[in-house]
Amino acid sequence: MNMTHNPKNKPDSPFSVTQTEDSSGFLLWQTTVVWQRRIVAVLRPHELTHTQFVLLASLMWLSQRETLITQTRLAQHAQLDLMMTSQVLRSLEKRGLLNRTEHPTDTRAKVLNLTLEGEQKARAAIPDVERTDHDFFNTLGSQTRVFNQQLVQLIESASPQS
Repeated sequence: MNMTHNPKNKPDSPFSVTQTEDSSGFLLWQTTVVWQRRIVAVLRPHELTHTQFVLLASLMWLSQRETLITQTRLAQHAQLDLMMTSQVLRSLEKRGLLNRTEHPTDTRAKVLNLTLEGEQKARAAIPDVERTDHDFFNTLGSQTRVFNQQLVQLIESASPQS
């Protein structure tokens, strides 16, 4: 990476860019903050945090495609830390939104299932979140598919290889 400084920066500046519009990381940060603000607002009436929603919706998604969803599998799917996932799942379980039971063959693993109330809450929140996503990302128009492919590429390049 070329760390030569642009003349518009002060000579002792640690920045390699002269405009924030040239910093992919900062732009991603700003975009994420703006988008998350909207998501948090739409989830407030559902009494869910963004992380709680992602875990409930991801559990529903995986349950439609796989059997015996474990905490580890759910954390991997959501790209969340296993400890955070466990803590959030514990709170969702206390609220009666999911059950964590022993895995039939792996005594260290917990199998997750949505309760009826958890499924209803997820089903109520998903359309609101999807509408918010659509409204936010719709500004990309026909570029949305390419944008999504580029996001997948970034996620895959950063994920540990299995």
